[in-house]
Amino acid sequence: MTKLNIWISKHQNQMTVTIAILIAISLISKFLLHFEIAATIFMIAASIIGAIPIALHAFTALQNKVISIELLVTIAVIGAFIIGEFEESAVVTFLFLFGNYLEQKTLEKTRSSVKSLTKMAPTTAELVNEDGQTETVDVDDLDEGDHVLVKPGGQIPVDGKIIDGTGYMNEASITGESTPVKKGIGDKVFAGSLTDNGTITVETTSVGEDTTFGKIIELVEEAQDSQSPAARFIDKFATYYTPAVLIIGILVWIFTQDFPLAITVLVLGCPGALVIGAPVSNVAGIGNGAKNGILMKGGNAVNSFAHVDTLVLDKTGTLTTGKMSVTDVDNFGNDKDEMLSLLSAVEKTSDHPLGQAIVNYVKDLGITETKKLPELDTVKGQGLVGQNDQFKILVGNERLMKNNDVQVSATQRKAINSRMNDGDSVVLMAVDQELRLVVGVNDQLRSDAKEGLQALKDAGLKRIVMLTGDNKVAAQRVAERLPIDEVHAELLPEDKVEYVKKFQEQGSTVAFVGDGINDSPSLATADIGIGMGTGTDVAIETSDIILVKSSFDALAHAYVLAKKTVANTKENIIIAVGTVALLLLGLIVGIIHMGSGMFVHEVSILVVIFNAMRLIRNKPAKLDTDQVLKTAN
Repeated sequence: MTKLNIWISKHQNQMTVTIAILIAISLISKFLLHFEIAATIFMIAASIIGAIPIALHAFTALQNKVISIELLVTIAVIGAFIIGEFEESAVVTFLFLFGNYLEQKTLEKTRSSVKSLTKMAPTTAELVNEDGQTETVDVDDLDEGDHVLVKPGGQIPVDGKIIDGTGYMNEASITGESTPVKKGIGDKVFAGSLTDNGTITVETTSVGEDTTFGKIIELVEEAQDSQSPAARFIDKFATYYTPAVLIIGILVWIFTQDFPLAITVLVLGCPGALVIGAPVSNVAGIGNGAKNGILMKGGNAVNSFAHVDTLVLDKTGTLTTGKMSVTDVDNFGNDKDEMLSLLSAVEKTSDHPLGQAIVNYVKDLGITETKKLPELDTVKGQGLVGQNDQFKILVGNERLMKNNDVQVSATQRKAINSRMNDGDSVVLMAVDQELRLVVGVNDQLRSDAKEGLQALKDAGLKRIVMLTGDNKVAAQRVAERLPIDEVHAELLPEDKVEYVKKFQEQGSTVAFVGDGINDSPSLATADIGIGMGTGTDVAIETSDIILVKSSFDALAHAYVLAKKTVANTKENIIIAVGTVALLLLGLIVGIIHMGSGMFVHEVSILVVIFNAMRLIRNKPAKLDTDQVLKTAN
């Protein structure tokens, strides 16, 4: 029986096509060739071929003590054979199998999005052998304890710790941190992060499914298999409903002695559309999200997010990109371009993210270097110092200036304080003991933040709140450029949790958006936790929704998609229940018979499937990022 089930399952689609062909030949034989015997034979053949997989599924379900829809269809087909309604039995089996085919294709299409996620992770790694030589191997062939070489600009293929080398790691997609982190021997690194500079050797601690990307793929698969509250209710309802229809059919036959009527009751009572309506909507919605870089942990997450009215966000690494850029420059020298040229030349010798931001800024201005630099020395935690026969230069923080007796005037102090009050990191440059430049550097506001948040409000979100550990001035500066309703600054992680609880006590359904590390308590406390970026283990475990693409258009799409998925589920339930009610009413008044009733019933199944498939085609709204950039600047 097992081998037969496997063979039929493998060839079920071909059997469905065969049934369609036999029905077509039968209709041609009957209406065009007027060959009634041949028409009947083809219909009988189609019925038998169609009944076999349905009956086997029914038998398997009975072995598991489940009275399935297939059992009702099998009884209906047998009854149709007994009363000689071969056309009805053939059409019934074809429509049922065709509905299964469409459902299968819908699930396959949504689950194919999981495969696209694996493309975000490297498939090969540079394995360091015992003799020190490297060879390119498949990531899946790595074992715990293997040493992997990662060059500048490369993507780390495993979770592990650095055993040789140093460099700045861009972990924005992993931890949500706003700036690259300098890491050296003994520090942990995560699969999927990038080495901005520096060559490192990593000792593997997690590979394959245990890495960040492996867990994400597992998460999507589990989410698609999980159920929404509506789906769980329907499953429970069907468990009692199906046996009830069988009993009603038997009672109709006992009291009326009308066997065709009893069979018709069984056919019309099949809750097919009701049973598959919610799961197909759930899988289609989650699959659409995964395809667009949105990982939702099942039907509960979708349902809860659809009812969110208050969105709470962290600032650093959430509203900002983590990409450092120059925000402002105050010049106290004679020639600003010459000063910037000199500063850029100094910063080119450094691999610090602040320095690289300044180099890029000067390059974009088209300023060329004019002076030859003296040899530079690094003062740890302060900056760079250089001196020759022509001049002495200092580039770094205020501590460096103070330790080298550089005087800061009232005007210069005002410029420094202004940059600090805006939340910028400040880079100072002094030449021959005189402060020449005050440069503010900060991570950029996400280009899609304004329109993304506005799209959320347009979709029904009532309140957007920013909670941050930054100072009030810096927080307010960001909030003024965005459609944010409330700002609360200078908060510790536990303070953010208290605000989330406060909003919930006010009757709000709260979603919290954060990086999944410092904000993990708030992510867990909120009704829905949303991690910007793939996240570490903490993010994956704590967040209900993870935005692989750390963007607000993805967040807006997730919110709209959740609402549409819940609405789509309700539509399918209405279609299913309405169809059964209309069919039973038609049966009572005598205008519905088995053939027409089964046709309408199976069509309703196709309708809910096609309705759910609309979710797959739902695309994120394209935000006018050019306009956002103009507004942000």
